[in-house]
Amino acid sequence: MPLLKLEDTYLHKGKRRALVALLREKGIKNERVLQAINTLPRHFFFDSALISHAYEDKAFPIGEGQTISQPYTVAFQTELLEIQEGDRVLEIGTGSGYQGSILHLLGVEVFTIEYQKKLFEGTKRFLSRLGIEMHLFYGDGTGGLPAYAPYDKIIVTAGAPVVPEALIQQLKIGGILVIPVGDKRKQAMLKITKKSNTKTVQEEYEGFAFVPLLGKDGWG
Repeated sequence: MPLLKLEDTYLHKGKRRALVALLREKGIKNERVLQAINTLPRHFFFDSALISHAYEDKAFPIGEGQTISQPYTVAFQTELLEIQEGDRVLEIGTGSGYQGSILHLLGVEVFTIEYQKKLFEGTKRFLSRLGIEMHLFYGDGTGGLPAYAPYDKIIVTAGAPVVPEALIQQLKIGGILVIPVGDKRKQAMLKITKKSNTKTVQEEYEGFAFVPLLGKDGWG
């Protein structure tokens, strides 16, 4: 990986400030989330050919049919999680590691699982190089990660056909699951709060488009 990729210049910092201003205009209010986005160099997570686009509010390919999510989507999902410092957070779909790194900067313990082996291996090496610590696993995230449950928060970064029951089971009482659910083209973002072992409360936000969630309780 060229060293150039790990340079964070005044130009990059200026573009991040402009991106944060745009996210504020779009309705993101949580200052800790905005500060994390302002702190983390998104261009570190891009192939060199796409670095000039790193601070556009768009999703971009990262290989293996996956994408790095649009910054607004990262901010929106993270805001819905209502992160508290010290939370144990499970992320389904490590991808480039950008979303998990934002969570890390918010002071949580991140457990993250990736379905694509090549992506998992590359991201694990890269995050180690960045000095960002999280628990990385390879496998089918639709079953969660029961060995380390329960979690305060769970975030899914790919579009699911249904809400996997295993994820609800692995939430603490009072915990929050944020997951996009719909068809393969568009999804609604669901915020599910677990009130008891038998009761959940759901909020729904339309207008999202993620790559399909793969695995047993995903799109196969």
